[in-house]
Amino acid sequence: MNFSELKKIVSGGESDRLEFKRTTGQRTEAIRTTCAMLNGLGGWVIFGVNDKGEIIGQQVATKTLADLTQELRRIEPPVFPKVEKIPLKAGFFAIVLTVPRSADAPYVFDGKAYLRHGPTTRVMGHHEYEQRLMERLHGARRWENELASSDVTLKDLDHEGIQTTLENAVRLGRMERPKKSDARSILMGLGLLVEDRPINAAVALYGKSKKLESLYPQFSIRMARFRGKNRLADFEDNRQHWGNAFDLLRRAEGFLMDHVPIAGRVVPGKMIREDYPLYPPRATREAIANAICHRDYAIPGGAVAVAMYDDHLEITNPGAFHFGISPQKLKVLHESKPWNPCVAEVLHRAGVIEKWGSGTLNILDWCRENGNPMPSWAEKAGTIWTTFRPRKTKPIVPKPPELRVKSTEQVTEQVTEQVGKLIAVLENKTLAGNQIMKLLRLSHRPTFLYSYLQPAIQKKWVEMTIPDKPNSRFQKYLVTDKGKAYLSEKIKSGRKK
Repeated sequence: MNFSELKKIVSGGESDRLEFKRTTGQRTEAIRTTCAMLNGLGGWVIFGVNDKGEIIGQQVATKTLADLTQELRRIEPPVFPKVEKIPLKAGFFAIVLTVPRSADAPYVFDGKAYLRHGPTTRVMGHHEYEQRLMERLHGARRWENELASSDVTLKDLDHEGIQTTLENAVRLGRMERPKKSDARSILMGLGLLVEDRPINAAVALYGKSKKLESLYPQFSIRMARFRGKNRLADFEDNRQHWGNAFDLLRRAEGFLMDHVPIAGRVVPGKMIREDYPLYPPRATREAIANAICHRDYAIPGGAVAVAMYDDHLEITNPGAFHFGISPQKLKVLHESKPWNPCVAEVLHRAGVIEKWGSGTLNILDWCRENGNPMPSWAEKAGTIWTTFRPRKTKPIVPKPPELRVKSTEQVTEQVTEQVGKLIAVLENKTLAGNQIMKLLRLSHRPTFLYSYLQPAIQKKWVEMTIPDKPNSRFQKYLVTDKGKAYLSEKIKSGRKK
């Protein structure tokens, strides 16, 4: 770094990534800030700048840098920031400590972790420290990839459910049919066996025998219908079930079918009545699947819960937002970083959830189509809350194909979330329209054509393999370079928010 670069950095003033110290006599406080920056986005600690942002410098002896290095050794895990001397006037220097952004966080200084908030440094809370430590260790060691209890054998698992997963995965093109299709071979292919023993993820997905209830009490779901607007009201219905992930999802779907009112009307000229549920079933199913998939299974007393009130529906699960995900980011295209990747992979192959962080975007779309207000997500006291509000307007009925606009100039800015999801499932693949609809879990073809496919083609983000015959039964679609660039930009913008 030279003097002009130093002046440019200093001109921005102190922030979460920049700290000024008059001299290295303040090195203890400065290295505490260095620790905070290591736990954040990195930055610079600059000695020789006063509180007004004036570069005044200081004299630097050999012992000056030795003392600074010694102070840095009090940070754990060990870190070696770049230290530079920037010459100023005769005999005076500024010392710049460049703090990198690190994947080894959390760091501690003298046994305490610190965070940077604007131009101030504070001690990191114990809960947040533990959460960050778990995230750091997550890739190698987590609850789901540990061996199950020594009492658990393949006989304790649901073999029929394992076969169903295989059939669904093959049908959806998410798994090649293996040469051997016995339960052991399928579990090996899914990465759920280690040294011929099930891991915890296998039990979470397929545990069936009664003896597992005492070993894994967290495999449960609580469901209630309250006669009021909060949990102080009386129960109209109250259920609790123990079971594996697939069983709990079925139980929750059945509960909502029993309690979600469905308004219906007969439309003139139609033989079939149109039904409008109070809450969109695809959206609530996706939210329950996400809760089962992403919950913290390491909490023995925890459970997924579904609570229905007079004016809203809540779906909760034990856990927290990790890896920089926030309620705001769930509303835009974002990367998928599941807390239980083994469980998530199997649920994806089975067609229960989607990858690419598109599940929450689907929920938003389905709520919009059904006339519901947008749902909300929040983290409270170690629990993730998803809240739905009842439908207040008529569902949005997509225009039939013959009424769709044809010119590029007439296409609106509808090419946002829906087109992003289409590109995400289509990237690096060439698929027919019905295959894409299955991956997007769409059943209404006009919606697919009008809201997803046509805007993508008109924006030249997706192209046809047989452009001269758009209605050919052999027609397939693939993402263009322009489409891939759009998807990449959407993911980047999701990270920045």
